[in-house]
Amino acid sequence: MAADSVLSEVRKKQADAKRMLDILRSLEKLRKLRKEAAGRKGIFPEKEADEVFEGHVERLRKLIRKRTTVYDAEEKALRVMLEGEQEEERKKEQEKRQKKEREKFLQKKWEVETMLFGAEMHPDHPLQPFKQCYTQAEHSLHALIQIRREWDAYLVPADHPDGSFIPQGWVLPEPPSDETWASALEK
Repeated sequence: MAADSVLSEVRKKQADAKRMLDILRSLEKLRKLRKEAAGRKGIFPEKEADEVFEGHVERLRKLIRKRTTVYDAEEKALRVMLEGEQEEERKKEQEKRQKKEREKFLQKKWEVETMLFGAEMHPDHPLQPFKQCYTQAEHSLHALIQIRREWDAYLVPADHPDGSFIPQGWVLPEPPSDETWASALEK
């Protein structure tokens, strides 16, 4: 905020310097016009007065140019400072966004697990073994490797001894093996 206010002041000073240069140009034009008007009346100013005027104007121009270069350097430094701060703010915002997305993901995961297995289960709950089976890869590298090996079996050619391929079409169920089962399916 402080850098922003100082940058605003520097820009105001730059605008003032530009305005002063415009005033100097206008002053030179005015002097030229008055000199021409006086020349038509037959009054000619001394050369020394012209030289003194030109000297003052040139001195003022040099002073304004020096101030302008100082202001430009200040502006560049402040811009770099502000850009650094803005970059830090963007990083913080991105970290916040990532944290929020991660929390959202964890919340969604918790909701899915709650739907599948219910809220926190008591160790003696009958579905506890199923939950342990479902989450075992999160706790054990050996379990993760075993599960991956079982899934990867579908990724190998059909003639590979440790795998079978994923069926290319629909998998249709076998017809019922007895009449009782067939009657249950019809209902």
